[in-house]
Amino acid sequence: MFARSRHSATFLEPLLSTDLDTPVRDAAFYEAFRAELRQFMDTHCPADLRAKVRNAHKLGRKEFSAWQRILAAKGWGAPGWPLEHGGTGWDLQQRYIFEEVSADLDCPPLYHHGLGHIGPVIMHFGSPEQKARFLPRIIDGSEWWCQGYSEPGAGSDLASLKTTAERLGDHYLVNGQKIWTSHAQEADIMYTLVRTSQEARKQMGITLLAIPLNTPGIEVRPIRTIDHWHHVNEVFLRDVKVPLDHCIGEEGTGWKYGKFLLDRERLSPATVPRLIRQLDEVEALVRQRLKEQGSTPSLMDAFKRLLLAKASAQGAREMLLSAIHEEIQGTLQSAKSSALKLHCSELSQAISSLAFDLSAPELAPRLLPDDADALVSDGEDRERQLIHTYLFYRSRSIAGGTSEVQKNVIARELFGA
Repeated sequence: MFARSRHSATFLEPLLSTDLDTPVRDAAFYEAFRAELRQFMDTHCPADLRAKVRNAHKLGRKEFSAWQRILAAKGWGAPGWPLEHGGTGWDLQQRYIFEEVSADLDCPPLYHHGLGHIGPVIMHFGSPEQKARFLPRIIDGSEWWCQGYSEPGAGSDLASLKTTAERLGDHYLVNGQKIWTSHAQEADIMYTLVRTSQEARKQMGITLLAIPLNTPGIEVRPIRTIDHWHHVNEVFLRDVKVPLDHCIGEEGTGWKYGKFLLDRERLSPATVPRLIRQLDEVEALVRQRLKEQGSTPSLMDAFKRLLLAKASAQGAREMLLSAIHEEIQGTLQSAKSSALKLHCSELSQAISSLAFDLSAPELAPRLLPDDADALVSDGEDRERQLIHTYLFYRSRSIAGGTSEVQKNVIARELFGA
């Protein structure tokens, strides 16, 4: 349902030019960089892949990896990583422009579990051997990761996890269950928080392991969600042997690494540009309805909701840029990452709800057809995926940490609670 948007880069310059770790560059440099990105993406991102993104299809390993291989061949496989680890070495403004152009041209987002989540953890805390083993395969897209954090009794209260890893000789023996594991059905490795000892504080004694999903003793079961897509899974681990050298960082320090990862998960630079892209499409829909039907009370209410969403999107944009700047400087606090995650969750639901309210009555006969691959017109396809988007965005209040958890993090840092 959501088509392209176009944005100016000028709002970035006052904030991002203050980055003390990057050279001072003028507007012409960044405009040339934007043009280079646009020319490459417009030429090299396959048309069928862009159509799937434009029409909000469910993207899986096939789609993500196809685009990742193209970017890696260009040397752009890890835009947010430093040169020493195979990244582009781009400055903060270049990184954001990359996400903005990618969203504008309907290119797939980068696959976050490798590039945005576990990759930075390995860079900061992994051994030299782990960096050499894992990081190149994340960049070229040949190895896929998923996140093994939540458990049936440890979701919002992640520190209550009960999956155990007993150290036996040259390996750990892992037993337990993970739930809501996105992409486990097509991943190679699960970065997994396990309990290696019982400590007085439940946050202690937790270890981060890289567990290959083809290891004997692992079973992946799908969880079907209300949008009828296969996003998430249960993962059962029964006497799973994991080599000791698959422990990321120090044993018993996994809570620190997990928190480091979650702070960056909530700081995804791709989220805001793609929400803005969706909002532009919804604005076109509102204006089309006003032109066709006039200023009815319901449409005037929709217009007010649109204006509020646009103001909220501008706030999200400024919050993201400020947070990324602080992350680069090493001063980012968890409260800001949590505030951004909370804000974007609410904004995404506001945008999809507005689009749904404008279109749902006429779409009702075609909601969620059993044959998701049935041939339909481009317009019908975009309408059908609008419903998937609306239903999928209900999960934004939970995925990556519930809204209640984010509010608690913010309260603790602001008030010392």
